[in-house]
Amino acid sequence: MNNVIANPITMKIFNHFLAALVLISCSISCTQENPILEKFEEVLQLSFQEHPGAYGIMLHVESPGENISWTSCRGFDGKSEKRKLACDQPVLIASNTKTYVAASILKLVEMGMFSLDDPIKDLLLSKTSKDLIEVGYQLDSITIRHLLSHTSGIHDYVTDSYFEFVHNNRLNEWSKAEQINKTLELGSPQIRPGVAHSYGDINFVLLCEIIEKQMEIPFYNAIRKLIGFENLGLTSTWFEGLEKQPEQSTFLAHQYWDKRNWDSKEMNPSWDLYGGGGLASNTKDLALFFQYLFEGKIIDDRSVLKEMYSFVLPKEESVYCLGLQRISFNGRDVYYHGGFWGTDVMYIPQYNMTISAFTLNKDKRALNAEISENILKIIETSIIQSE
Repeated sequence: MNNVIANPITMKIFNHFLAALVLISCSISCTQENPILEKFEEVLQLSFQEHPGAYGIMLHVESPGENISWTSCRGFDGKSEKRKLACDQPVLIASNTKTYVAASILKLVEMGMFSLDDPIKDLLLSKTSKDLIEVGYQLDSITIRHLLSHTSGIHDYVTDSYFEFVHNNRLNEWSKAEQINKTLELGSPQIRPGVAHSYGDINFVLLCEIIEKQMEIPFYNAIRKLIGFENLGLTSTWFEGLEKQPEQSTFLAHQYWDKRNWDSKEMNPSWDLYGGGGLASNTKDLALFFQYLFEGKIIDDRSVLKEMYSFVLPKEESVYCLGLQRISFNGRDVYYHGGFWGTDVMYIPQYNMTISAFTLNKDKRALNAEISENILKIIETSIIQSE
């Protein structure tokens, strides 16, 4: 028996088995101790029963005030329904990555490396700066704040033709330089900086270049260090394709876009990797990141953190702040971001709680909001009853 356990491959399988037993045990005991969680499970179960085409639904609720840190899921890892979904499985969180990039930039602001209103001309690599200027961008007028809020006026390389190329060349290996060149090919600025919101991954690709230049290490290593993944216990979060997957993390789940017959595991992740997207995570890690961020455990200076959820343009024109949206959800002010593959997370400051929801078929992504609304109502009812 000891010889079998000592085998590295067998040991890894055995460890995952033990972790699953612990998760099941914790889920059962926690549900028995807290009837609110039974209601959460009912919401999740009903949603999946009514929408089996979601393939899988994953959820985490982090609510310190209610003593809740709960993860659950329904469905399967793959359309074949041969393997039941594990609730701690990571997925590609796509544009949710932008909030991590923004937090890293604000950490550098807190460290005094630059200010939000510094122009980006001398913060970018000299080649990138030169190329952008040559096609007409006035980099003395484009600031860090403009990039973070998508008000830079820089054309985004993610266009219909880009999607079409990705669709027809799913294993193509993209580089950051190629994506920047796609932006340059689109020509002169579309709008003046600071005038209007125009969402674009290029803004965050450039922010990662700034992070890399300031820290003098690859941006993915810098983000891990600036946010403090290890210190915060974010053991299932990494840049897929750029970093080695953490040993504690289990394998990535399949994610689908049925409209175009996309399966995330049949695609090279480099098409969405260099800051606009790129991170893999599970629901718990994503929720904890948001929770820790707004509790001040990543950015110490509250005045710097406040910039993150302050409107850049009048909210009637744009609810996008710095790396996240500030929206009204179920009548409550929340800080939110979502990702291409059907991943959503929101922090509700009124209750100091976070809800992260993943739907594995992005065509069914509306379920995330529906489930989160029902979860929030359960929490609110509990709070009112306890007052």
